[in-house]
Amino acid sequence: MIHKCMIVDDEELARELIATHLSHLDEFELIASCKNALEARTILQQKEVDLLFLDIEMPFLKGTEFFQSLSRKPKVIFTTAFRNYAVEGFELNAIDYLLKPILFDRFIKAIDKFLESKKLNGIKQLNRKDHIFIQSHKKNIKLKLADILYVESLKDYIKISFPEDNLIFKCGITAFEKMLDNRFLRVHRSFLVNMDKVSAFTKNDIEIEEKEIPIGESYKIDVLNKLK
Repeated sequence: MIHKCMIVDDEELARELIATHLSHLDEFELIASCKNALEARTILQQKEVDLLFLDIEMPFLKGTEFFQSLSRKPKVIFTTAFRNYAVEGFELNAIDYLLKPILFDRFIKAIDKFLESKKLNGIKQLNRKDHIFIQSHKKNIKLKLADILYVESLKDYIKISFPEDNLIFKCGITAFEKMLDNRFLRVHRSFLVNMDKVSAFTKNDIEIEEKEIPIGESYKIDVLNKLK
């Protein structure tokens, strides 16, 4: 599989260095190299891009602002000479954050992260179930997993939230978690979320529709990595 890449950087030498690094990788194709975000926007409207190497400090429009403005976002690796942008890059779900000058061994580590993210996305799709059955009042009730927003533990019971309704039945949240596929993520000792339904997140909580769900301290690293 060929991964199509774009470089956006106002420094010609920086663009050339990334292009040289990419030239050593047979499964990666450089389809455009742009000197600013405005030029890149035009190309992104015409071509499909899998991976964007995006400088942060550029004239006209910062790389982070440009990336936020895109309606269809490719995977992104931010490149910059300034360490203080690392947190901002993380919050934008960047694959990685490379400091200039970019050494080849560090570049390869970022590429490996990109490939791993593609692999995990593929596994998620393959492992998905359509539905499960739960037993309640001597009935087996069919639940469509795609409709579930989140699951909340209520002592010996759980509440399963749907867009228009809630279902409460007697079951431990850990036991119920084992019935689900890997689109569902444990984010707190009392909460499971459907990652497809997450509309926003910070380091401390997740938003699904109008609900703010806390991220437990012991779950934080795993949750943030998977949501990225």
